[in-house]
Amino acid sequence: MDGNFKENDLSRVVAADKANVWHHLFQHKSLETGDPRIIVEGKGMRVWDQNGKEFLDAVSGGVWTVNVGYGRESICDAVKDQLMQLCYFAQTAGSIPGSLFAEKLISKMPGMSRVYYTNSGSEANEKVFKLVRQIAHKKYGGKKTKILYRDRDYHGSTLATMSAGGQDERNAQYGPFAPDFVRVPHCMEYRKHELGLEHLSGAEFGRAAADQIEKVILEEGPETVGLLCLEPITAGGGVIEAPEGYWERVREICDKYDILLHIDEVVCGVGRTGKWFGYQQFGVEPDFVTMAKGVASGYAAIACMVTTEKVFEMFKDNADDPLNYFRDISTFGGCTAGPAAALANMQIIEDENLLENTTKMGERMTANFLKLQEKHAVIGDVRGRGLFQGLELVSDRETKEPVAESDAQKVVAECGAQGVIIGVTNRSLPGRNNTLCFSPALIATEQDIDQICEAVDNALTKVFG
Repeated sequence: MDGNFKENDLSRVVAADKANVWHHLFQHKSLETGDPRIIVEGKGMRVWDQNGKEFLDAVSGGVWTVNVGYGRESICDAVKDQLMQLCYFAQTAGSIPGSLFAEKLISKMPGMSRVYYTNSGSEANEKVFKLVRQIAHKKYGGKKTKILYRDRDYHGSTLATMSAGGQDERNAQYGPFAPDFVRVPHCMEYRKHELGLEHLSGAEFGRAAADQIEKVILEEGPETVGLLCLEPITAGGGVIEAPEGYWERVREICDKYDILLHIDEVVCGVGRTGKWFGYQQFGVEPDFVTMAKGVASGYAAIACMVTTEKVFEMFKDNADDPLNYFRDISTFGGCTAGPAAALANMQIIEDENLLENTTKMGERMTANFLKLQEKHAVIGDVRGRGLFQGLELVSDRETKEPVAESDAQKVVAECGAQGVIIGVTNRSLPGRNNTLCFSPALIATEQDIDQICEAVDNALTKVFG
């Protein structure tokens, strides 16, 4: 570690953290007798804490964000240069990096045409919800206001996005929520018995799982439903990829009932699955796409709501109507550092062929995990795509009974003791926080992947025998 802090400075940092910082997703009682972890430095795939301990980061900054790794000088230089030229102007006007990144982004998204800048994934998703509600009033007499979301999916931490939250434990104690948000069943083949579809598999199950959405639409009334919001691969709800046949049927259903399709790419977007966007793995055509985390790999805050020209045209068809346009603003959507960093981030992915590397290293990770599944009966399911994978831990493969949450967390702790940071479903689903999560940076090497898998192997042996 090169560290820019002296030891006495770090002691002051730790003390300041304990006294003043409220951490995310963290029970602070433990800090009454212990110290917080302070991540001091990052380089490539590795980070160092205040004690000088080195970790291989297998979760890209803890929440699937640092896609191109730490210490990227070209991104830092792009941000610095842009801040000196122009740090901010509200998106009521344009900027050089905002215009150029929008052009670059749209070139990766055939069928899409317009980019709306915001500062977080939650906010990007709210923009879609607001657009759909406005469309309902403009076009459907205020009727098509209902927004469908999927069990286990997650779309943000604001009250509106939590209203579309399919993770009951994450939502607990934060209600009441906004009206006209309606849940549809998950599409998880590993737990298809929960849907009463255990007799089906593959594409047949995929279509039947999508048919569950149509059933909800018919129950609610198609004339009341304006949007279906889905993750391309469910992230914090357990790293769940829909089976073959699902997405084609989803698009058919949306077209049949005049429902807009919103795909939330906040986690999967910008390379995580081996394509620019997760939905491109499945050939589906969305009406809205939202993205955040990997857009600038955490070097600057940026999120985007992207839509089609068809949707965009609805908001400029009557200039005489003072309510006809999208009357919305996102203050920090006007920060120029975000699109400047995003341009440099995308350039790295192209120059270093990181989409191809993600596919290749993802295949290696899957193969390694399947070998571990043969060795460890506690691994019930291996799933995911590219460098976005999960291991569901069960106490009984026949019944698929989840392991105790405390045991899953012990595996994470044991990996950390070996210098590898992994994730686990956290405060998501009551009794279902049992899936280990992996999202190493797109720059991962064979040695990195093997080190991650070896740590998991050792941890499973220590915790479960």
